[in-house]
Amino acid sequence: MKKNAVNRGIQNVREKGSGVFREGAHMLPSVSLMIAEGVLKTVKDLKKPFVTIVNSYTTQIPGHAHLDQLGAILKKELEKQGVNVWYTNIGAAVCDGIAMGHFGMKYSLASRELIADQIETIIGAHPCDAWIGIGNCDKIVPAMYNAMVRVNIPAMYVSGGPMLAGKECTDLISVFEGVGKNSVGKMSTKKLESLTEYACPGYGSCAGMFTANSMNCLGEALGFALPGNGTIPATRRVAGKKRQYELNPKRIDLFKQAAKKIIQLLKKDVRPLDILTKDSIDNAFILDMAMGGSTNTVLHILALAHEAGIKYNLKRLNQLAKTTANVVKIAPSRLEIHVEDVHRVGGMGAILRSVYDGGKTHLKLKAKTIYGTLGNYVLKSRKPDGYVLRSVRNAFSKEGGLAILFGNIARNGSVVKTSGVDLDMMTFSGPARIFESQEDALQGILKGKVKDGDVVVIRYEGPKGGPGMQEMLSPTAAIRGADIKAALITDGRFSGGTRGLCIGHVAPEAAAGGEIGVLKNGDIIEIDVAKKKLNVKLSAAEIKRRKSKMKPFKSKVRGGWLKRYSVFVTSADTGAVLKDSI
Repeated sequence: MKKNAVNRGIQNVREKGSGVFREGAHMLPSVSLMIAEGVLKTVKDLKKPFVTIVNSYTTQIPGHAHLDQLGAILKKELEKQGVNVWYTNIGAAVCDGIAMGHFGMKYSLASRELIADQIETIIGAHPCDAWIGIGNCDKIVPAMYNAMVRVNIPAMYVSGGPMLAGKECTDLISVFEGVGKNSVGKMSTKKLESLTEYACPGYGSCAGMFTANSMNCLGEALGFALPGNGTIPATRRVAGKKRQYELNPKRIDLFKQAAKKIIQLLKKDVRPLDILTKDSIDNAFILDMAMGGSTNTVLHILALAHEAGIKYNLKRLNQLAKTTANVVKIAPSRLEIHVEDVHRVGGMGAILRSVYDGGKTHLKLKAKTIYGTLGNYVLKSRKPDGYVLRSVRNAFSKEGGLAILFGNIARNGSVVKTSGVDLDMMTFSGPARIFESQEDALQGILKGKVKDGDVVVIRYEGPKGGPGMQEMLSPTAAIRGADIKAALITDGRFSGGTRGLCIGHVAPEAAAGGEIGVLKNGDIIEIDVAKKKLNVKLSAAEIKRRKSKMKPFKSKVRGGWLKRYSVFVTSADTGAVLKDSI
């Protein structure tokens, strides 16, 4: 556990907070500027604690486009609590859906580091006594969790909430898969354009259990967010309107609760490193497996453990999976069920109660959270409804919805979302169809180069190789939409919206000399999800011979932030953290 601060400035924030500004007359110029900006009215106000709101509001992401309204509510509620409120917006927030399918997606994972660094910068330069993060989507949420443990002053997180499903139970993945259907003549362009207009009806993080909603939900189990954080919809349906732009009163109430909770955390001096432990990480992964969340959660929770100085072995996930049933399937694994449906039957508490009542789980109910203990939440939650959420006796599968596969092309592991894999694909063997980038793979799929029985290999898309490990929803959705029975493996990663036999995070990655880099077209790839195996039918001697002939990796970018990122980033099995933070 990291008790030492990253630098003396952060140590001062931990020890003194806003007390830095009360150390003597030499700090009065700073106070004068606080009066100028309206945070303080008089010098006497300096006696009050400072709480900083860190908002990731932007109109470039549908999950964030309403966060200015929620941020204003939070600010007003905090001021009622009698504290000085600093309010800041941070940049570098990326919408994975909008960045998907072009070079911009390479910035997505890298943005996690930028956002955490921004928060460290803001609080290091403007010491406060507590802070609260407002976010919603993909890399922004884990970045805020990472910053919470790095700074380690009283803090919590509150999200903007999930998007409602569109007409006919549609969502963003419906559009991506519609592209695949359109490419093989199974959907007209007119129908695809119509689908595009109604699938995403309003504000919120995309409606299925994709990465954004997975991370928002995991915040409840980690103990960093209040119950309901991941499932209370961002908006509510308004009669007579096509799109739901009316904020959900229940989401507004959650923000009002958050204002009171952060003051309680401040008064009791409860800090993120008091909450985050191996037990709370286990709890988060158990929830993830029970609900079949995004594979990206593995990447982000490993990075969080690293940030906190907690050693967490990737093999632990397979141990947890053995005693964690997959009791709920949500889009994309079950297309008619969305996050709003999960909220209706009791949310994350109900899911955890289901697996806890099953009797074999490693769930730790005594784990500390910002709202008490995890047991305070779970034991008061509803029992399974039987349709959306099942009991362990009637689970979708006896083992959790994520698995870590190892083998001679994944000696440091790889990740598969088992809850999204059809039963007849749990074991699969076929010839490799090699592509050196996501773009080449997508074109190959759309042009009919991938056939039933193939194992599509997309490499040099890892953290270093991409760089940035761009999500690859387009090729997986194209395979699904075209109804091709093929597997896909990559050293890159998939969207939480991916379904099918898609194995990502293969480590070491090709750019780091990983064995995935020696594969050739026609090599037979063998996958056994139940046995947690991923192998190529080659001898150890042949793999070694091919590795000796691999050319040194050269980055695809020449300069800028991504060039620096590619130099310092590590492979997926470490959480894709940066070397200079090790």
